[in-house]
Amino acid sequence: MLATYLASTPLLEESWRLCSRANTAAQQSFAVNRVGKVAYVAFSGVQVVDCSEESCRSLVELESGAKGIFGAFCGGGEGDREPIMVHGGLLQLFLCFYHTHNFQHKMLEILNESKSVVFTGHSLGGALASLSALWLLSTIQTASPSIHVLCITYGSPMLGNQSFSQAILQERWGGNFFHVVAEHDIVPRLLFAPASPFMDQLRALFEFWQLSMASPYLTQLAPKLSFDNIAEVFDKVLACVEERSRRGNDQERSSFWPFGSYLFCTENGAICLDNRMAIVKLLYLTLAKGSAKSCVEDHLKYENYVGGVCWQYLQRKSLTDVYFSESSNEAGIALALQSSGIASQEPIYGAAKNCLGMARQLGCRRNLNNAKMAVSLAKITPLRAQIEWYKAFCDDSDDQLGYYDSFKRRSASKRGSKVNMNRVRLGQFWDEVINMLETNQLTQDFHNLPKYVNASQFYKLLVEPLEIAEYYRTGMHKKKGHYIEHGREKRFKIFDKWWRDRKVGDEERNPRSKFASLTQDSCFWARVEEARDNMYRITSEMDLGRHSLLLDKIEKFERYASGMIERMEVSVDVLAKNSSYNLFREEWKVLQSQMQLLPTRFPVSQDGMVQEICFEAETTFRPAFHDGKLVS
Repeated sequence: MLATYLASTPLLEESWRLCSRANTAAQQSFAVNRVGKVAYVAFSGVQVVDCSEESCRSLVELESGAKGIFGAFCGGGEGDREPIMVHGGLLQLFLCFYHTHNFQHKMLEILNESKSVVFTGHSLGGALASLSALWLLSTIQTASPSIHVLCITYGSPMLGNQSFSQAILQERWGGNFFHVVAEHDIVPRLLFAPASPFMDQLRALFEFWQLSMASPYLTQLAPKLSFDNIAEVFDKVLACVEERSRRGNDQERSSFWPFGSYLFCTENGAICLDNRMAIVKLLYLTLAKGSAKSCVEDHLKYENYVGGVCWQYLQRKSLTDVYFSESSNEAGIALALQSSGIASQEPIYGAAKNCLGMARQLGCRRNLNNAKMAVSLAKITPLRAQIEWYKAFCDDSDDQLGYYDSFKRRSASKRGSKVNMNRVRLGQFWDEVINMLETNQLTQDFHNLPKYVNASQFYKLLVEPLEIAEYYRTGMHKKKGHYIEHGREKRFKIFDKWWRDRKVGDEERNPRSKFASLTQDSCFWARVEEARDNMYRITSEMDLGRHSLLLDKIEKFERYASGMIERMEVSVDVLAKNSSYNLFREEWKVLQSQMQLLPTRFPVSQDGMVQEICFEAETTFRPAFHDGKLVS
């Protein structure tokens, strides 16, 4: 579907045209072109990567290597998963661009003036385009989520390890990366093999390629290639890719791994895959048909391949020499095999057919899983309805505790136990949804489907207050720390992003005329608990600096909560007479009255005199907590 879209629009041809221009006119730099509201940024393939140190030839941790510029994306692996790693030399090359005034200025200009950004690059420029797109995707999650980012590379080397690839899937960015690969081009397969034994041959190869990219007339200045030496590199790379395709998902920590979608181009057509294992297998099968000479030449033939793909899209391809069974699945695989240039008489035909069949089955399975998930969502609706009924019951109760505090202070009743069980079961359902997304078992656009965006948001607003209540009821804040930073489940953070990235209708921007049915900040009660704890801590804090910091946090929360109430973004349970929020307001008034009796806060002096005065005053007028409430 993505390949059809790209082939039917000017994106492929326009991005390649700018790549060619960057190779010749913007060597060791990048070129920018705007077409309407779409900005194209093309990195030249003529780049110099420093491989003098081992760290520049191997994988390095993205978090430490990039010093945090990729934000939360490079937070590392979760649990037993290895950290996110990328090629050290390519990362350093990107950082050289990133830290220039020109790059920062151009990116800011694009963000202000464009609705879509297409990063592109040929050869090493493709790796720079991928890292630039990844950086922008990481940056605009909160800054400007309305900007659409696409990355199209041509003959780009591999970039990161399996955790890197998995993290891109988890962020639902797989559809943002599109790698065009010529059938015999050795560069996309190169990093499957160790570089150390072939450094001289690789230097000669890249010098030949880069001189050819810069100008066909400069090719004659390059050292003459020895195809005997290149054959040695070709054989080693082919053997390593074959080994990787056989090992499947059982890879070493230092292994490179594909990410995004791959478009395999031949003279007969193209095949698009997004299944990582199928991509590795096809990288081997198509290279196995090549030679030392074709693996060098194909790296410079992308203009022909791009033109061929776009032209063939406009024609109906005849398949008179292919036998079709009654199965449309078989017909699709046969068409793909013909496009790949693999004939039925060739020894690798069976392996290629199995590879495409596996990829196609996985694609069909995702659509089927989407349908099953819709059924499962309908089945959990009664659980949600029971919690809604419980909330209405609590909000109307004579004890005037409200939804949150009723659940937090609940006794061993059948009603409370039922709601708690529903809370757990709903969490298990949504955790399974997240797991299926992260393991690529659902379609790429699943997180954008309004049904699931709205359902996850409603679940978050309804159930997260119960999660917070249980967290503080069981004293987990004393063991782990406050909820937002130390106890919040990953599913809620993911749902925050889904909701933030949705298309906002005009009706959502209209002011409210009545209080919300559910408080629009699902972490509101966690903020209340933290503010109350800060008030407790401030009564015993001797350090003037920390005392001032705690007071500032309390004041900020008080302004935040008042603003939500004024905009009617809270549910009526927040304003219940005996709710934790009303207790906070009472305690805050007591604290403010006590603070008025204290002397003006002075900056800390070196001689300690000011500290002594404040200490004496605070000792005299210190508020205290009694039965969970702040008293004079």
